[in-house]
Amino acid sequence: MQVRVLVMGVSGSGKSTIGNLLADALECEFCDGDDLHPAENISKMKGGYSLNDADRLPWLHKITERFRAATDTRESIVIACSALKKSYRDVLREGDACLRIVYLAPSTDSLLKRMKNREHFMPISLLQSQLDTLEVPTKEELALLVSNEDEAPLLIHNILKWLSSCADS
Repeated sequence: MQVRVLVMGVSGSGKSTIGNLLADALECEFCDGDDLHPAENISKMKGGYSLNDADRLPWLHKITERFRAATDTRESIVIACSALKKSYRDVLREGDACLRIVYLAPSTDSLLKRMKNREHFMPISLLQSQLDTLEVPTKEELALLVSNEDEAPLLIHNILKWLSSCADS
């Protein structure tokens, strides 16, 4: 199965963890969108300031190019990226019209706990702005909502089952 998968959600939702595990299960490349942020974006977030659409657009284009390259070479790839708005996901879909989206949506309590227990440039103070910006993806966007409260192996099993059913339809 060749598939391009976006693992999305707010900061602390588990995108990198689940994305890595999913890529391992699919035996494909994993790319963490955080690694593609320009230094200016990281500095802005570290300073406690939310990114605006203009800040995000060059970053989204870099991620789109990664999806496009995988599409052109018919390779699978899993990329973790917040992709909070539908318009951002539309940009990413320019890299693959059949992009599959796994939306990780743990509870706010889980998000806060995870963010307190990790080292990351995104401060907890910006979580609410991400939650306020979030536009939940729909099935029409080829998206699967995952509460992300279950153990990782079960989540991966369920995601793989969904991806397989997508390939069959």
